[in-house]
Order: sequence, then C-alpha cells, then structure tokens
Amino acid sequence: MDLSNKKYYINRELSWLEFNDRVLEEAQDKKNPLIERLKFLAITSSNLDEFFMVRVSTLVSQIEAGRGLPDPSGLSPLEQLKKISIRVHDMVSKQYSCLYRSILPSLEKEEIYFLSYNDLSPKQEEFTRRYFNSTIFPILTPMAIDNSRPFPLLNNKALVYLIELESENDDEENLHAVMQVPTVIPRIIELPKTEESKREFIFLEDIIKNFISELFEGHKVLKSALFRITRSSDFEIDEEDAPDLINEIEKYIKQRKWGKPVRLEIEKDMSKSSVSFLKKELDVQEEDLYRIKGFLDSTVWFQFEGFKGFEHLKNSTLRPNPITDFMDKDIFETIREKDILLHHPYDSFSCVIDFLREAALDPQVLAIKQTLYRVSGNSPVVNALMEAAENGKQVTVVVELKARFDEENNINWARKLEQAGCHVVYGLTGLKTHCKALLVVRKEEDRIRRYVHLSTGNYNDSTAKLYTDIGYFTCKETFGKDISALFNVLTGYSKITGWNKIYVAPAGLRKMIIEEIEREEENALAGRPAQIIAKMNSLVDEEIIKALYKASEAGVKINLIVRGICCLRSGVPELSENIKVVSIVDRFLEHSRIYYFENDQNPRIFLASADWMPRNFDRRVEIAFPIEEKDLKEEIINMLDITLSDTDKLRIQKADGLYERVDKRGKEHINSQLVFYERSRKKYLDFLKDTTYGGE
Repeated sequence: MDLSNKKYYINRELSWLEFNDRVLEEAQDKKNPLIERLKFLAITSSNLDEFFMVRVSTLVSQIEAGRGLPDPSGLSPLEQLKKISIRVHDMVSKQYSCLYRSILPSLEKEEIYFLSYNDLSPKQEEFTRRYFNSTIFPILTPMAIDNSRPFPLLNNKALVYLIELESENDDEENLHAVMQVPTVIPRIIELPKTEESKREFIFLEDIIKNFISELFEGHKVLKSALFRITRSSDFEIDEEDAPDLINEIEKYIKQRKWGKPVRLEIEKDMSKSSVSFLKKELDVQEEDLYRIKGFLDSTVWFQFEGFKGFEHLKNSTLRPNPITDFMDKDIFETIREKDILLHHPYDSFSCVIDFLREAALDPQVLAIKQTLYRVSGNSPVVNALMEAAENGKQVTVVVELKARFDEENNINWARKLEQAGCHVVYGLTGLKTHCKALLVVRKEEDRIRRYVHLSTGNYNDSTAKLYTDIGYFTCKETFGKDISALFNVLTGYSKITGWNKIYVAPAGLRKMIIEEIEREEENALAGRPAQIIAKMNSLVDEEIIKALYKASEAGVKINLIVRGICCLRSGVPELSENIKVVSIVDRFLEHSRIYYFENDQNPRIFLASADWMPRNFDRRVEIAFPIEEKDLKEEIINMLDITLSDTDKLRIQKADGLYERVDKRGKEHINSQLVFYERSRKKYLDFLKDTTYGGE
C-alpha cells in the first residue's frame, strides 16, 4: 500500500481539537462533581488560548511567509485555518451550552448563584457601590481613542471594555474608549448573604459596567461591551547570532505580549458599530471573531475552584503516598540495594526532593548535575541545588530557557542559581533540553559512586501532584557513565559515539524506535509473538507512523495509549486493523511515556522523556532508558494492562479520527487512575501495619 497516501493521516491541529473535545466531555459529564466540571471548562479554555497563541499563529505565519505546504493529511495552512475556525466555533458553543444549561442550574440547586447587577438586593447593591468606590475605581484606567490618542496596545488575553460615547457635535461620529478589567483583584466576588443557606457571587466586570458612566463625566455612555484578544506567540529566537541568550529571550517575552491578534472574543450583544470598529482597529477577519453569550474567558473558573465550602462538590483528595522503600532508611543505601520505580502522583514526589536535600547536606557528596525544563514558582528542587552549592558541592544545572511560557520563571531561577554558586548552562544551540536527568556523585569507602534519577516528567513539585509520570532511581555504573557523558555533551564539546544503556535524541532515538518496530514486524512475519504497546502524549512523526502501519500489515498487535494528538488513523482495513488507539482524560493529566516491545517473549521496555513527534526527535535533547529488572518490568507491564482495561475514562479512536467511550455492558467498572492510587495506598498502609509505624 502507498503509505504516503494522505487519507491515512489525521491533521495534527484537528486531532488536537478532538483531544480538547474529550476534555470538554469531562465538563459535560454529569457523573463528575460540579466544581470538577467547572475546572474542566477552565482547562478547555486555557488549552484553546495556548492553541491559538502557538498553533494557529504558526499557520498564520506560514501563510504570510508563503510557506503554505500541505501537511501529511493533504491540508494546506489556509485549509487548516478554515477547518479550525469551524471546529472551534462549535466547541465554544458546546462550552457555553454546558455552562448555562447544565452546570449553573445544577449549582443553583446547591444554592450557589451568580447574579447580574439588576438581581442584587439593596444590601448587596450598597456593598458593590462601596467596593467599587474603595477598590475598583482607583485601579481603572479609561483610554480615549481619537486622532491624538490611537488605539492602545492591549494585553494578551485581557478582558477589556469598549465604550461608545455620544459625540458633543451632532455631525461627528460617536467617540470610543477602552478600559481594561483589572487583573490585580479577584474577578469573582462573593456578595453578602441574603439567606443563610445561599452563597451568591457577582463578576467584577458586571460591577464595572453598572458604574461605567462615572468614569466619563460630562459624556453620555451609549454602549459598552467586553472583548478579549488572543495574540500570536510565534516568534523566532536567533540563538546563533544572539550575543546574550537571556537578553534575546527577554526581548521575545516582551514581543509575545504584543503579537498580532489571532482571535477576538466579544460579547454577543456588542453593537454592529462597535464590532466594525474593533475589526478595523485590530485587523481581524470574521472567521477570527467569536461571539460569546455569557462570561468571557472561562479560565475564570480556576479561581472559583479556590473558594472554601464547596468540598462536597469536588473529587475527594488523593494525597500522594510516601515511598515505603525510603521510610526510616538511608536513601543512598536503599538505592544501592535495588533500583526503584516511582509512579507519580500516586507515589509522592517528595522522595526526589529528599534525595536532593540529602545530597546537599551529605559531606560525602562531591557533585550534583541536573536538567531543569519546568519548575514551580517556589521550587524546593532549586532551593536544594542552591543549598548544595552553598555547602561547597560542585553543582551544575542545565536550565532550558526556551520552555514555552515558562521562560521568565526559568530566567529568574537561572540567575538565582548562579548567585548561589551553581554552574548554570543553557544547553545546546538550536535544541531544547527536554530530558529529565539528575546525577549525584558521592565518595564512598570503596569508590566514587554515581546515583541517577531519570524521569518521564519535569522536576516540578506542583505538577508532580497533577501529572502521571514515572521516575527511576539507580546507581548502576552503566547508567552513571551514560548520564555523566550526557552532561558532558550538554555543558562541553563532547561527542559521544555510543551509549551503554540510554538512547538520545536527536542522535538516534527515532532510529532505535523504528528498529524495535521493525523487529516486531520481522517476528510477526516469522510466526513469532509480536506486540507493541506505547504510551505517550502525542503521536505525529510520519516515519514512525509508516513503520507502525507496516508492522500492523505484518500482523503485529499494536496498542497505542495517546493522550492528545494522534495523526495515525487506526482501524483502516488492510492497513491498521491491528492498531488500537486509546486516550484517557481524567483528574490527573496522563504524561508518562512508555515503550513496550514484545521481542519474542523477552520484552524490551523503555521509559522516555520524548513523545513520538518530529520536534522530540529532531529539535530536542531527549532520552529513553531501558527497564531491565524483572520485577520492575512486570510492574510496568501491569501499569499498561490496567490502563488498557479502563472502562471509565478510556476513549477509543475510530477510523474517522473521532473517539468514543468504551462500551461498558458486561464489563467490570475500572477507573485506572483510582486503581493505581489504591495500589499505592495499600502498599503504604500494609507497610504501616507491619512496622512500628502502625502503633498498637
């Protein structure tokens, strides 16, 4: 078969939108608690913001630059934009239908109300007037638009009022002004109670609208309506010619704030004259316009999640469980005894932080080396590295400054690390350092020993509670040598011709995966057992997809657990009949990358930092590392089996690229994430029972 045939590939942007529809499904699912449904609405909107800022803006740039080559599915950038517009307009319509027809009425049954200004009691009106005068009014800045004051540069994603005012002269056009809704105070405001059982809220912009005329004394306000701009973040950083990479990235961050508008959201009842005015000033087309009936910017529901008293409307908290292997034991001694696998967030990430803290304080530790891609705002990981440097350890940190939307945070941490005495390196020119590696060099009685931690996810203590990832501790010399060599590549001029255990992109990771797929193909053709299971965030790479199609044709059974984008089309007769693609969207974001190859009943299993995308293979430093111990291999195989047996949150891709939930009839109810949590919890509780931790 012609494996380049465009009908065998799904467009990556439309596949991503299909993923975001699965997120929206969680908001629509009445089995989920109400506050969780609101959170999924917020996630859907946050995802769309980034999609427009990055992916849509990239397509716009390609068209403007005349680089409009079709993608593997045969769609040109212009065709993609047209399909995206249709799909997103439909998605936004479903979002607001879900909010107003389902979630808000259900909240009202719980006596939680969102009021408009006209619904307020006299007591509440007095409250809002006082709040406006004392807090809101001093912050507001109305900006007139006329010949001497052009349309201002407005912040990306800010809520802004467009105000139309009556002209002083009858023969002149109406006046216009804009005013940003403040972001320095909460947007959702709780009102004084009218009844003890009720909780009532109002939106900040509704209060502002009621008092808006007070900001334009002497003028008659004719109309006012909200709008929101999403700006392009598609800027290139010239690393080759940049004399100072940090300064170049700081310029990029500033540019991003004022990028070209790629989406304009407006209140549905905005007047035609105001719409025309905005379209002209912002240079947006009708297909870039989104008329919203309701609250603009659904990411506001993240704020509502933080209000107290709604615990009964949320999922029960699943607190990460301590790692029993490390309890009441020396952490280095434990790793010497055996390799350890961690499954976050079910297993606590705190053991990684403890490992770093112990290394920072241990007089026998000589050096620490670590890669950082995304870290939290108050990172205990970075604090431990700084403490280690202050204690005289040699600390080397490879900080990826180009981690999109985390650049500013990473620059701040890089400077603090340098001030603490760490050696800070920014990786290789033209490549993002996306691998997750930590190396501790320790002087022991008999030798210098290297302790290694590798992971499928970032060294971020915040996301480690929200993302599913797998971590791995070892002190095997083969791994130690490889990770030492990797850091030499990242910080110096080393060129490695071969590795003991790991595989590295862009030097050969794609080649290794294709060879493993082809081995399964050969085994299937020879009548030997052949199977592939791969778990990842996205599958886009055309070479990998072609190799999977060939393996499927040969009879290899292939299960792909792909959370987000999947450009491979499963279930196509005579091509991908042996391929099953599934996706799980649940309370934790599925983030781990696992590659399983049957290898004639001698499975080869790899954990990795890389998805199967061109950027991971060609433009990033990534690593895949093998899991070889029998018990750990069995543990990972069990993880994959449980994931594939999910009947609650698993969706299956159909040949048309759409997804459907599992037919649950006659099947046991299995929520894989809850199964993983209960297994981790049981291990911890059993440990307590068997030790003095359990008390009497």
